[in-house]
Amino acid sequence: MPKRPTTDEQTANAKPKARQRGIQSVEIGFSILDTMVRAGGPLPLSRVAEETGLTVANAHYYLVSFQRVGVVQQDADTGHYGLGSYALKLGVAALEQFDVYKLARPAMIDISAQSGHTVFLGVWGNKGPTIVNRIEGRRGQPLLELRVGSVLPLLSSALGRNFAAHLPETVTASLLQEELSLQSLVAEPQDAGVPRNVEAFREMAARIREQGYSRCRNSLLPNFTSLSAPIFDLSGTIIAALTVMGPNHLLHEASEAQTLALLKAHAAEISQTAGVYG
Repeated sequence: MPKRPTTDEQTANAKPKARQRGIQSVEIGFSILDTMVRAGGPLPLSRVAEETGLTVANAHYYLVSFQRVGVVQQDADTGHYGLGSYALKLGVAALEQFDVYKLARPAMIDISAQSGHTVFLGVWGNKGPTIVNRIEGRRGQPLLELRVGSVLPLLSSALGRNFAAHLPETVTASLLQEELSLQSLVAEPQDAGVPRNVEAFREMAARIREQGYSRCRNSLLPNFTSLSAPIFDLSGTIIAALTVMGPNHLLHEASEAQTLALLKAHAAEISQTAGVYG
């Protein structure tokens, strides 16, 4: 009897839905609001029109309607337009409904489908970096050692390094000291990139923040490479990370560029949903 595909396999192999027809005027209106968000403050009508490619008259029509529903307000002194009180209500409501676990799953399925590798979602738990979701890849052997609920090391996992780089040291201090002490006892670590003192750790953390991702090779599991990209909330605090893991011969520096770009793009998209602009 043929094996019945799992839910994950069905989801990963599903054909993408055709682009649905929308209402162009709504999309144009949103471009006006997006311009205001990116500006960081009230704008004159002429600037709104210029940024959105609308005529001054058409931009004004949209702004009048937005004013009527409270999404936009006009400064009585300058005449400039900014976001109104209802825009704040919408933002607060969106944050209250934000669920990184739910939002990350389609991204994980897409990354795994395109790369063939196993993908994890990790958060900072009470014991450290913790896997809370995973999508099994079709390439390489199953990663039985890493399952939902597994707590990963801070310095020798890509997930852990991401949190170590972005969380305040006051949060990671005890775990960091514990792992640095253990590293000092290892004669020759499998991964030369594992820091063995605070100075080396801080150099690694700065590099991760600058490049926007972390990498580990051989340090968590022999002959495996992992890449991890952070997910931030509105305040710029790391709340989760997407991690790809695969065998070294399939995921190496010469071939990882496409997977890394996909990983970072999905992480950035989820961060933007949480309110991060950039």
